[in-house]
Amino acid sequence: MNKNNYSTVKLEKGEMHVYDCGKVKLHAYGTDDLISDEVFILEKNGQAVIIEPPCFFDNIAALNKYISNMHVIGIFVAYAGASFLPQIPKYATQRAKDYATAGGGKALIDNFSDMFGKIFDSSVHEITNIIKEGKVTLAGIDFIIKQTAEAFDVEIPEINAVYTHMLGHDCHSIVAGSKHADALIEQLSEYIEKGYSLILTSHYTPEDLKDAQTKIDYLKRLKDIAASCDNSSDFKLKVKKQFPKYGGANYLDMTADMFFA
Repeated sequence: MNKNNYSTVKLEKGEMHVYDCGKVKLHAYGTDDLISDEVFILEKNGQAVIIEPPCFFDNIAALNKYISNMHVIGIFVAYAGASFLPQIPKYATQRAKDYATAGGGKALIDNFSDMFGKIFDSSVHEITNIIKEGKVTLAGIDFIIKQTAEAFDVEIPEINAVYTHMLGHDCHSIVAGSKHADALIEQLSEYIEKGYSLILTSHYTPEDLKDAQTKIDYLKRLKDIAASCDNSSDFKLKVKKQFPKYGGANYLDMTADMFFA
C-alpha cells in the first residue's frame, strides 16, 4: 500500500485522507491542530473503530459530523479529549490508563491545558475495557496489542500496518534521553524487519519504512549531538543547525529538557 494513494475529504477543520485497503477503509484525519494530531478510523462491514480521538473541541465537532453515518463500536485511547463520543466503549491497557491519570500523560495534559486553555479538551477518557497484550477483534478486524513504556502499540495485520504514538520523518518528536532513543531505534528496526506497508502515528500522516529508516538516522544523530553538549540550549542550537527544516520545535524543547534534566 502506497502512503500517498488516498482520496481527500475536506472537513470544517483539517482534512481526511481515505485509503481503500480492500475490505477495510482507513480514514486518516489530519486535524491541523496546535500539536498536529492525527486520528485513524478503520471501517469494515458497516462498523468502525477509532484509534486516538482528537483533543481540541473544534476538531471533535468536525469529526463528529464526518462520522455521523458510521457505526462506531470502539475507540482505542491514550489520554485526553473525553467529550468525544462519551457513550462509546473505550479500550486501553492498564499502563496507558495509569499514564493518563497519574503519570507522564497527566503531566502532558496539564501542560497542554495551560498552553491552550479552553480550546483544549483536557478531560480524560473513562476506560471501559482494559486490554492486555495480544489479539483484540473489533468490527471484524484483528488488532494486535503490544505494551510500551507509556501505553501501547497496535498492529493491524489485515492492512499490514502498525500504530505507534510518534514517528515523523521530518519533524522532531519527544525523546526522553539516550535510553529512550535506543528503545525507539529498536522499535523502528523491528517495523522494518516486519515489512509494514504503513506506520500510523498520533502526530503525523501515515508513513512508510523509508520514513522509519530516516527516523532511525535522526535518533542516532540526536544521541551524538547530546553527547557533545553540556546543556539544553547548546543541544537545541546544534540540532536545529543539523535539521533546519524540521517541524515540531515544541517537541525539541521537551526533548532537550529530558536529555539535560
